[in-house]
Amino acid sequence: MRYKRILLKLSGEALMGEQQYGIDPKRLEEYAEDIKAVIEKGVEVAIVIGGGNIFRGLSGASQGMDRVQGDHMGMLATVINGLALQSALELKGVETRLQSAIKINEVAEPFIRRRAMRHLEKGRVVIFGGGTGNPYFTTDSAAVLRAIEVDADVILKGTRVDGIYTSDPEKDKSATKFDSISFNDVITKGLKVMDTTAFTLSQENELPIVVFDMNTRGNLMKIVSGEKIGTVVNV
Repeated sequence: MRYKRILLKLSGEALMGEQQYGIDPKRLEEYAEDIKAVIEKGVEVAIVIGGGNIFRGLSGASQGMDRVQGDHMGMLATVINGLALQSALELKGVETRLQSAIKINEVAEPFIRRRAMRHLEKGRVVIFGGGTGNPYFTTDSAAVLRAIEVDADVILKGTRVDGIYTSDPEKDKSATKFDSISFNDVITKGLKVMDTTAFTLSQENELPIVVFDMNTRGNLMKIVSGEKIGTVVNV
């Protein structure tokens, strides 16, 4: 395996599948099967999942809601998604721990770095919920922060697009894909990989990012096996 320990970033919207809202059980099961496959190869997997399929604080704020309140609601949405993914993984026989950045002890452990690393060493999947625990920070920022804290080798950002393009391939048919690109080139070209805070944190810590299509079965295994899937962002 190319990577020993990965941080998988999933968007909340990805869990909707073909639905307009909520969680698609079929998509959840597919993700669980792909994650189980790499665990069985000895790869240590941490996961950060968004909450956009349930609630997004920024959109709430745009409609007049207090931004801090909205972000707290978004954090709770990530915990709901974390519980759903935990359940799907455990149905597949994968040991899983859900850790939350906000105290919700009845359903999740508090985030403790050393405990998280110990779980990973024992082959358990660790799902980080609650974002960073602070408003105004996205789950992209949470993903980079947790990846750095647990010494992950790479951030794998699973999306519905198979990499980074010169422009949005769903809108521009002439868009071309990058197989690899530097952090500086992403900034220079104005490409949207992650929000600025998350991206800068990743760049400063020289933590590579791979953007790939998580909805194509087997792609996760191909990446951790060393195949060139998606787009790699590195120094």
